[in-house]
Amino acid sequence: MKKFKFLAAGIMLFMAFSSFAQKADSLFVVTHYDKAEHFIEMRDGVKLYTIVYTPKDHSKTYPMLMNRTCYNVQGFNDFKLRTPNPYLIEAGYILVYQDVRGRYMSEGTFDNMRPNIPGNNPKNKKDIDESSDTYDTVDWLVKNIENNNGRVGIYGISYPGYYSAASLPNAHPALKAVSPQAPIADFFFDDFHHHGAFLQSYLPAFAVFGYQKDSLTKESWFGEQMKRFFSLNVADGYDFNLELGPLKNATKQFHYDNFFWKQVTEHPNYDEFWQKRNLLPHLKDIKPAVMTVGGWFDAEDLYGPLNIYKTIQQNDPSAKSTIVMGPWTHGGWAREPGKQTVNHIYFGDSISTFFQKNMEKVFFDYYLKNEGTMNLPEAYVYDTGIKEWKQYAEWPPKDVKPITFSFREDGKLLMDQPVDPKAEFDYVSDPMKPVPYRSVTEGLTFTPRNFITDDQRQASRRPDVLTFKTDVLDEDVTIAGEILASLVVSMTGTDADFIVKLIDVYPQDHEEYEHNPRDIKMGGYQQLVRHEVFRGRFRNSYEHPEAFEPGVPTNVTVPLQDILHTFKKGHRIMIQIHSTWFPYIDRNPQKYVDNIYEANEEDFIKSTITVYGSSTVKAGGDLPVIEFEPTVN
Repeated sequence: MKKFKFLAAGIMLFMAFSSFAQKADSLFVVTHYDKAEHFIEMRDGVKLYTIVYTPKDHSKTYPMLMNRTCYNVQGFNDFKLRTPNPYLIEAGYILVYQDVRGRYMSEGTFDNMRPNIPGNNPKNKKDIDESSDTYDTVDWLVKNIENNNGRVGIYGISYPGYYSAASLPNAHPALKAVSPQAPIADFFFDDFHHHGAFLQSYLPAFAVFGYQKDSLTKESWFGEQMKRFFSLNVADGYDFNLELGPLKNATKQFHYDNFFWKQVTEHPNYDEFWQKRNLLPHLKDIKPAVMTVGGWFDAEDLYGPLNIYKTIQQNDPSAKSTIVMGPWTHGGWAREPGKQTVNHIYFGDSISTFFQKNMEKVFFDYYLKNEGTMNLPEAYVYDTGIKEWKQYAEWPPKDVKPITFSFREDGKLLMDQPVDPKAEFDYVSDPMKPVPYRSVTEGLTFTPRNFITDDQRQASRRPDVLTFKTDVLDEDVTIAGEILASLVVSMTGTDADFIVKLIDVYPQDHEEYEHNPRDIKMGGYQQLVRHEVFRGRFRNSYEHPEAFEPGVPTNVTVPLQDILHTFKKGHRIMIQIHSTWFPYIDRNPQKYVDNIYEANEEDFIKSTITVYGSSTVKAGGDLPVIEFEPTVN
């Protein structure tokens, strides 16, 4: 039981925003703030539990800074009080924390990524969404909390980042500054899926998101569900997940009574259920200032920040919008480790503090207090190769030349050279022996992160991984912007996934990092820079999947997320292509079935996959948006 309590607590710390946020000085909070609890009534009569901390100094007015969360506002209580950063607490803000509808002490029913209702306004007394709940909360706060200056900001990391972004449509006039941080934008592309491929490493997350509470509570109510996973004491997550078998077995063993798991498994394609939960189409006519924040090494929510920022720019170029992308994993900017590392890679010192003081505080102080000057650029982004901040007037920047990579039969990766249409590259993909996503053995994980800069040498030595690399670079090569792999493939099966990875190969004489274990050698290290998976059945439509015809060359386009990375002189650039990456991503049976969540053991087959030399990977710039079908508003 003690072991389970420890593991469950660790999981909640990973998932809740409060686990990422920096602890404020507790003595300062107790000395300078008063606490009050409120149940704020929404337009449909449901009351949301809200904690408000007000500065004891009543000689002036203060703006309000709000965090709406599904992770229990009790984590923000008194000595545990947390905030986006300690510099904002000391600067003087009214701090507001709210349990969203259906969670912990708030009434109502919880809905994952509750669909936005277009044109929703305060006169509508029936229809509610996260925007209307935010509107009603802000309206009550400015009318009832003493010493407020009539201005409200909202921030949040991960799911609270989504709630921040969801406040933007039909925003309350008092909402002046919004900072979605590592926000979810669309669950078919963020968190639980990547381009429709299910992240099997997220199986434990359903215990947090897939149960309704019976009554108002300040305690977790899903402990037994977590225990099903983490009382197993699994040392090797790869073997455990492989022995689990088809995903249908997860229903029997863990999630038979989980409403969100049921929704996921009953909607394997991008149908109306998922389309309605896509926030992006609703980001129009944006009035508040927006600072979107993300981490280049966020294995969970990289799609969200990049696409929320780009959508706002596309729909409303006049919006006051900026993006910050730094060398962090999920939410890493809210804590200061001193030396900023991601797994084995070192990026510098005090990078999170630099963000908190020079970006986040500047943003909120300017728009909520009229203090300072707004000197933030359109894009404040970190080059993860030369390891320094860059400022651009637009993202992606237009002054960085895009590159087109092509492949040769000798394993050469060429830059801006003609393709070789006669070349063919074969590998046998076996879902019973999938490519591991880690270079080391890892137990059960809740949201895996260390693999995001992992050494890919173990993958490059496998026969089911195609590996291409350039000659040693004689000058620095910078890639800034999007990456798009245009593959021409055929297969002996009728379905397949395609994982495309961009890798920075270090020189053999590269120095060792002092923080690394002795068995980690940086000489020849193959650092993962960017990756993405694409489920081949969705090549023409995310809503209407199609089987492949065996042996027929077929186009498959794999959109990877943006990067800013300089491959330094003396390094090499590598691209890998394969079809399994387990158990980060679930296994495609490779025999087409209508619903992979219902696949049987016999559906998992070997398949010989051919990638043709006419394939290319374009990297950098602003590549064409791929939209197979219009989404539902």
